[in-house]
Amino acid sequence: MDLDVLYEIDVPKPWNGAHPHGQRAAEQRAYREAVEQIRLADRVGFRTVWAVEHHFREGRSHCPAPEVLLGHLAALTERIRLGFGVTLTPFGFTPPQRIAEKVAAVDVLSEGRVEWGTGRSTPMEQTAFGVDREQSRSDWREAIEIVTGMWREEYFAYASPRFRFPRRMVTPKPVQDPHPPCWMAATSPGSAEVAGAAGLGLLSFSIMQPLEAMGRQVAAYRAAARTPSPITDVTTDRVAAYTLVHAADRPSARVWDSVAWWYRNLAQFTLDWELPHLTPDERERTFPLLTPIIEGNVPVADFDAGDMILIGDAETIVRKAKRYADLGVDQLICYVQWGYLEHQEILRTIEVLGKEIIPELAAYTPRAAAS
Repeated sequence: MDLDVLYEIDVPKPWNGAHPHGQRAAEQRAYREAVEQIRLADRVGFRTVWAVEHHFREGRSHCPAPEVLLGHLAALTERIRLGFGVTLTPFGFTPPQRIAEKVAAVDVLSEGRVEWGTGRSTPMEQTAFGVDREQSRSDWREAIEIVTGMWREEYFAYASPRFRFPRRMVTPKPVQDPHPPCWMAATSPGSAEVAGAAGLGLLSFSIMQPLEAMGRQVAAYRAAARTPSPITDVTTDRVAAYTLVHAADRPSARVWDSVAWWYRNLAQFTLDWELPHLTPDERERTFPLLTPIIEGNVPVADFDAGDMILIGDAETIVRKAKRYADLGVDQLICYVQWGYLEHQEILRTIEVLGKEIIPELAAYTPRAAAS
């Protein structure tokens, strides 16, 4: 199992100063520190850095333009792959021709290191961009087929009830032939099967679930991926899953408080924007841990005991990470910049992961694969 890193550019309040200067200073610092952290991840052997595209997510995610961050990193890194995690793909967010252009441009600048993640987002972002939620999955699929057509063909033209494009040469073309690997973000029920059936890699971004639930999601993906009908020219059969990771021999109270802050923020957002259409019973079945978190009882100790988060010394992290490998995860995405963690702490985590954890996991044969 490989290790990746994920960056949302957390900028939690309170910001030090009145608007707008407090926010600006905090965001600028977060970006500078993230770039330094990712450059270290490149040097110590991480496989991929995933940069999100999120809009209007105050505190939690201040990264709306991953192509800018990844283009910057292309010149500052040598080996680490540069993942769009993800481009918001339904037509209202970004026209397919712009997706084709920006993803290919980063692939050129990085000499072929791009991983292209795709997703539909949530009602909070969809409504702000005028995206038709009922059409979002079909638009997502159609957009992927259009983008890969623009990369494949010298001149491209297209017409459908949802999208029209006159004959044009879309430039540049990507370095990777025929194009970068394509992934799908999966959070809602049934998404894993959709990704597997479409020949796409699985980005498992479900976080408030026990590992057993993740295992079921991975199994469903593998079953669907055995007989795919690919919608791109590159079939990808890999699973990447993310969680909070922090290396410390004796984690401080601030570390655990940061876990609680992060989960409360995520839980409230999930309730407000992702699950308003569900009944209370349906919500409990989908996210059984959501209610206590919303009520302020973040079961941090339970998350730790259940290996839903990887916090501790190197030996502890290795032991916990092996459970993900045993579930069939190919790439464990380490969310290292979260909450109120200090820059030097995060650098130390990345260094420990690179020097002590990555070699251990590279030598480990997962139990599922061995049986």
